[in-house]
Amino acid sequence: MKKNKISKNWINKQKKDIYVRKSKIEGYRARSAYKLIEIDKKFKIFKGDINVIDIGAAPGSWSQYVSKIIKNGNIISIDLLEMEKIENTIQIRGDFTEEKTKDKIKSLIKKKIDVIMSDMAVNTTGIKNVDSIQTGELCKEAMEFSKDIISRKGFFISKIFMGSTFNEIVALGKSIFKEVKVFKPYSSRKDSKESFIICKILR
Repeated sequence: MKKNKISKNWINKQKKDIYVRKSKIEGYRARSAYKLIEIDKKFKIFKGDINVIDIGAAPGSWSQYVSKIIKNGNIISIDLLEMEKIENTIQIRGDFTEEKTKDKIKSLIKKKIDVIMSDMAVNTTGIKNVDSIQTGELCKEAMEFSKDIISRKGFFISKIFMGSTFNEIVALGKSIFKEVKVFKPYSSRKDSKESFIICKILR
């Protein structure tokens, strides 16, 4: 009964959500596209013919947005789940935390990457501190991976959950990049603990 109530609440929330409606009209696979759009408007990230890696990409709304902007760059999209094709992307199905997946990504890189973005998150447990720690570990892993392949003026963007690992993630960001900001888009639900860390200019 409780599960049914939660499902109904979720369905009602989706129906009322302006970004869910907007995504259907504009052809995005998920409302999360608007988080990246807001990040881009604020930090001016996607321009010219750039090379991008999208980690935790499914269902693909971030890659969809970027593929509309860059025409001659490359987008490598990685996720555990299979995705429908997106124009101008190379898709890898695999677990980013496994070395073989990281090696596969590296084998596709022809020159330094301009933007590495990660919307990875664990399946939430409902225990906010646990969710924050586990998603924080994914962010740190993506950040460590980025430092060897990102261009000197490159951007790193990642989802984080506010919690006990927040300061640790920011400190790691500052040890790798010269500029580190934390931003919560309007399109991120008010009751969500998520924010995004935006780092740029490699040390």
